[in-house]
Amino acid sequence: MEKQNLSSLILHDKPTGIMLSLKGSEGKYASVLSKENDCTYTHTLKILNILHENSIVEFKKEGRIKFVKLTDTGEDVAHELEGLVRYLEKITRKEEKKTSTSAPEADIQ
Repeated sequence: MEKQNLSSLILHDKPTGIMLSLKGSEGKYASVLSKENDCTYTHTLKILNILHENSIVEFKKEGRIKFVKLTDTGEDVAHELEGLVRYLEKITRKEEKKTSTSAPEADIQ
């Protein structure tokens, strides 16, 4: 059984991925965010609406095109989130190393 990544246990993959995809960008289409995060368009919109309600993202409409962009607060949250993801991945790698080096060898009979 494969050990679950600590960051995916603590943080949900799709919302985290969407926020990190938006970090540092001038704005993206919801469909692009869906593809980048292997998420359905409907689920992406649901996540974006929740983030919008909490002032994490804003929508900019240019003609018929709607861009999604992080707010200043969203940029701060995404920055902290990126650091947390890196830290959790570091812990996971350390544990994997420890487990692989201390695993008992199977007895051959």
